[in-house]
Amino acid sequence: MRILAVIVLFSASAWAQSAPANPLVASSKAMFEIVKSDILKTAEQVPESLYSYKPTDGVRTMGQLLAHVADGQYEFCGAAQDGKPQMKGIEKTAKTKAEIQQALDTAFGFCESVYASLTDADAAALMPFFGRKMSKLGIMDFNAAHTFEHYGNLVTYMRMNQMVPPSSAPRK
Repeated sequence: MRILAVIVLFSASAWAQSAPANPLVASSKAMFEIVKSDILKTAEQVPESLYSYKPTDGVRTMGQLLAHVADGQYEFCGAAQDGKPQMKGIEKTAKTKAEIQQALDTAFGFCESVYASLTDADAAALMPFFGRKMSKLGIMDFNAAHTFEHYGNLVTYMRMNQMVPPSSAPRK
Protein backbone atom coordinates (compact mmCIF):
# COMPACT_ATOMS: atom_id res chain seq x y z
CA MET A 1 0.00 0.00 0.00
CA ARG A 2 2.83 2.38 0.82
CA ILE A 3 4.42 1.68 -2.54
CA LEU A 4 1.17 2.53 -4.30
CA ALA A 5 0.88 5.78 -2.34
CA VAL A 6 4.47 6.71 -3.22
CA ILE A 7 3.83 5.98 -6.90
CA VAL A 8 0.65 8.07 -6.92
CA LEU A 9 2.37 10.99 -5.16
CA PHE A 10 5.41 10.74 -7.45
CA SER A 11 3.20 10.63 -10.55
CA ALA A 12 1.17 13.64 -9.41
CA SER A 13 4.34 15.56 -8.64
CA ALA A 14 5.87 14.71 -12.03
CA TRP A 15 2.67 15.73 -13.84
CA ALA A 16 2.51 19.02 -11.94
CA GLN A 17 6.10 19.81 -12.86
CA SER A 18 5.51 19.17 -16.56
CA ALA A 19 2.12 20.91 -16.82
CA PRO A 20 2.32 24.54 -17.96
CA ALA A 21 1.31 27.20 -15.43
CA ASN A 22 -1.47 28.38 -17.78
CA PRO A 23 -2.57 25.34 -19.79
CA LEU A 24 -5.42 27.10 -21.64
CA VAL A 25 -3.19 29.92 -22.85
CA ALA A 26 -0.41 27.41 -23.63
CA SER A 27 -2.77 25.32 -25.78
CA SER A 28 -3.94 28.39 -27.69
CA LYS A 29 -0.38 29.60 -28.19
CA ALA A 30 0.66 26.16 -29.49
CA MET A 31 -1.90 26.45 -32.31
CA PHE A 32 -0.74 30.02 -33.00
CA GLU A 33 2.88 28.79 -33.22
CA ILE A 34 1.95 26.17 -35.83
CA VAL A 35 0.28 28.64 -38.17
CA LYS A 36 2.90 31.32 -37.50
CA SER A 37 5.59 28.86 -38.56
CA ASP A 38 3.68 27.86 -41.71
CA ILE A 39 3.12 31.50 -42.70
CA LEU A 40 6.74 32.53 -42.10
CA LYS A 41 8.02 29.52 -44.04
CA THR A 42 5.62 30.34 -46.88
CA ALA A 43 6.78 33.96 -46.98
CA GLU A 44 10.36 32.72 -47.21
CA GLN A 45 9.73 29.91 -49.71
CA VAL A 46 7.66 31.84 -52.24
CA PRO A 47 9.91 33.73 -54.68
CA GLU A 48 9.35 37.46 -54.93
CA SER A 49 8.17 36.99 -58.52
CA LEU A 50 5.10 35.12 -57.18
CA TYR A 51 4.21 37.72 -54.57
CA SER A 52 2.12 39.39 -57.31
CA TYR A 53 0.44 36.09 -58.32
CA LYS A 54 -3.30 35.70 -57.98
CA PRO A 55 -5.32 32.98 -59.67
CA THR A 56 -8.17 35.26 -60.75
CA ASP A 57 -9.34 38.84 -60.59
CA GLY A 58 -11.11 39.84 -57.42
CA VAL A 59 -8.82 37.99 -54.99
CA ARG A 60 -5.69 39.05 -53.16
CA THR A 61 -2.22 38.37 -54.50
CA MET A 62 0.12 36.16 -52.49
CA GLY A 63 1.88 39.24 -51.18
CA GLN A 64 -1.41 40.89 -50.24
CA LEU A 65 -2.52 37.75 -48.39
CA LEU A 66 0.71 37.66 -46.39
CA ALA A 67 0.46 41.39 -45.62
CA HIS A 68 -3.20 40.92 -44.65
CA VAL A 69 -2.12 38.23 -42.19
CA ALA A 70 0.35 40.70 -40.68
CA ASP A 71 -2.42 43.30 -40.34
CA GLY A 72 -4.64 40.71 -38.67
CA GLN A 73 -2.11 40.09 -35.91
CA TYR A 74 -2.40 43.70 -34.78
CA GLU A 75 -6.14 43.84 -35.20
CA PHE A 76 -6.95 40.68 -33.24
CA CYS A 77 -4.14 40.63 -30.69
CA GLY A 78 -4.65 44.34 -30.04
CA ALA A 79 -8.32 43.66 -29.33
CA ALA A 80 -7.34 40.88 -26.92
CA GLN A 81 -4.73 43.03 -25.24
CA ASP A 82 -6.79 46.09 -24.38
CA GLY A 83 -9.97 46.03 -26.45
CA LYS A 84 -8.44 48.30 -29.09
CA PRO A 85 -7.67 46.71 -32.45
CA GLN A 86 -4.60 48.26 -34.01
CA MET A 87 -4.88 49.15 -37.67
CA LYS A 88 -1.49 49.22 -39.40
CA GLY A 89 -2.38 49.21 -43.11
CA ILE A 90 0.44 46.81 -43.97
CA GLU A 91 -1.51 45.37 -46.90
CA LYS A 92 -1.60 48.83 -48.47
CA THR A 93 1.99 49.85 -47.72
CA ALA A 94 4.26 46.77 -47.77
CA LYS A 95 4.97 45.77 -51.36
CA THR A 96 8.24 43.82 -51.52
CA LYS A 97 8.99 40.37 -50.17
CA ALA A 98 11.47 41.89 -47.68
CA GLU A 99 8.95 44.46 -46.44
CA ILE A 100 6.24 41.86 -46.01
CA GLN A 101 8.54 39.40 -44.25
CA GLN A 102 9.69 42.12 -41.84
CA ALA A 103 6.08 43.12 -41.20
CA LEU A 104 5.14 39.50 -40.47
CA ASP A 105 8.04 39.04 -38.04
CA THR A 106 7.11 42.20 -36.16
CA ALA A 107 3.38 41.44 -36.18
CA PHE A 108 3.82 37.90 -34.89
CA GLY A 109 6.15 39.30 -32.22
CA PHE A 110 3.36 41.62 -31.12
CA CYS A 111 0.98 38.66 -30.68
CA GLU A 112 3.66 36.74 -28.80
CA SER A 113 3.91 39.64 -26.34
CA VAL A 114 0.15 39.50 -25.81
CA TYR A 115 0.33 35.75 -25.19
CA ALA A 116 3.19 36.32 -22.73
CA SER A 117 1.00 38.69 -20.71
CA LEU A 118 -1.97 36.30 -20.47
CA THR A 119 -2.80 33.97 -17.63
CA ASP A 120 -5.67 31.50 -17.79
CA ALA A 121 -7.64 33.67 -15.34
CA ASP A 122 -6.96 36.88 -17.27
CA ALA A 123 -7.74 35.17 -20.59
CA ALA A 124 -11.38 34.80 -19.56
CA ALA A 125 -11.90 38.59 -19.40
CA LEU A 126 -14.45 39.79 -21.95
CA MET A 127 -13.37 42.40 -24.48
CA PRO A 128 -15.28 44.23 -27.20
CA PHE A 129 -14.85 42.40 -30.50
CA PHE A 130 -16.73 43.08 -33.73
CA GLY A 131 -19.76 44.47 -31.94
CA ARG A 132 -19.96 41.82 -29.24
CA LYS A 133 -18.01 40.61 -26.22
CA MET A 134 -15.51 37.78 -26.47
CA SER A 135 -12.93 36.42 -24.05
CA LYS A 136 -9.33 37.47 -24.59
CA LEU A 137 -8.46 33.86 -25.29
CA GLY A 138 -11.37 33.54 -27.72
CA ILE A 139 -10.02 36.53 -29.64
CA MET A 140 -6.55 35.00 -29.72
CA ASP A 141 -8.06 31.74 -31.01
CA PHE A 142 -10.03 33.69 -33.61
CA ASN A 143 -6.72 35.18 -34.75
CA ALA A 144 -5.22 31.72 -35.21
CA ALA A 145 -8.33 30.57 -37.11
CA HIS A 146 -8.18 33.65 -39.36
CA THR A 147 -4.49 33.05 -40.01
CA PHE A 148 -5.10 29.37 -40.80
CA GLU A 149 -7.87 30.42 -43.21
CA HIS A 150 -5.46 32.56 -45.18
CA TYR A 151 -2.74 29.96 -44.98
CA GLY A 152 -5.24 27.70 -46.76
CA ASN A 153 -5.53 30.30 -49.51
CA LEU A 154 -1.74 30.40 -49.78
CA VAL A 155 -1.55 26.59 -49.94
CA THR A 156 -3.87 26.65 -52.96
CA TYR A 157 -1.82 29.40 -54.63
CA MET A 158 1.37 27.44 -53.99
CA ARG A 159 -0.10 24.22 -55.38
CA MET A 160 -1.23 26.11 -58.50
CA ASN A 161 2.43 27.05 -58.94
CA GLN A 162 3.75 23.51 -58.41
CA MET A 163 5.08 24.35 -54.94
CA VAL A 164 4.83 22.13 -51.86
CA PRO A 165 3.49 24.16 -48.93
CA PRO A 166 5.43 24.05 -45.65
CA SER A 167 2.78 22.02 -43.82
CA SER A 168 3.02 19.30 -46.48
CA ALA A 169 6.79 19.31 -46.84
CA PRO A 170 8.67 16.23 -45.63
CA ARG A 171 9.94 16.58 -42.05
CA LYS A 172 13.69 16.60 -41.73
